[in-house]
Amino acid sequence: MTMVSVYIIAFNEAEKVRATIKSVCWADEVVLIDSHSTDGTADIAHSLGARVVQVEFKGFGDLRNQALAACSHSWIFSLDADERCTPEAAAEIRAITADPQALDAYWTPRRNYFMGRWIKHSGWYPNYRQPQLFRKGALRYDQKPVHEGFELLTDKPLGHMTNEIWQFPFKNLAEVMHKANRYSTLGAEKIKHKKLSMGSALAHGLWAFVKHYVFKRGFLDGWAGFVIALGNFEGTFYRYAKAVELQKAEKWQAPANPMSGN
Repeated sequence: MTMVSVYIIAFNEAEKVRATIKSVCWADEVVLIDSHSTDGTADIAHSLGARVVQVEFKGFGDLRNQALAACSHSWIFSLDADERCTPEAAAEIRAITADPQALDAYWTPRRNYFMGRWIKHSGWYPNYRQPQLFRKGALRYDQKPVHEGFELLTDKPLGHMTNEIWQFPFKNLAEVMHKANRYSTLGAEKIKHKKLSMGSALAHGLWAFVKHYVFKRGFLDGWAGFVIALGNFEGTFYRYAKAVELQKAEKWQAPANPMSGN
């Protein structure tokens, strides 16, 4: 029988991780990759039978690669702490991993719930991150600190799962703002080598809003769509603005005698 490992990355996700782990109780192994949470996340995972591996956070790419190394079985399913595996997706995963003709890696569609409704537009449905179901050794992640990519290590094409999983990305607007702040700080490091200005930061932010609200039809998702577009504006604008700030900090030199006035 083919065995499946599920890895879950988490940091201070005590309010979400219980439901996440319970949604994959069908798996042969659940590994929680925790970055030294202080809210009891690891204790909850232990109580539900998950194996907890503590990893110092050095960026999401490094975190996910260490998660791969911690998994024991021949198939891996990747789940974030704000995601839930539905029974239908679980059954499909079992069918794929039992099929000797299966491909080596699969995209998994996600349905997002936000502000009291399932989001149908805004670029959020169906949305994908990296392939979430794959044979061990079939892919690895790049070292980007955020929005990490992946490299396929197989000649077989990527497959697509049919059944979706659920994502609950934010419990409230405070989380939206917190994530925009955190991810923009991490993302600034990726782009600080580019030629940037505050004007270009504003332009990128405005384009992010228009793209999600107009071209990805976020306006059809009501106020939730507006907040999603606004969150993309803020996250994008501050990512570029922080990169400009980093560039100026690297170029700035303190005067030899601050009291001289020169």
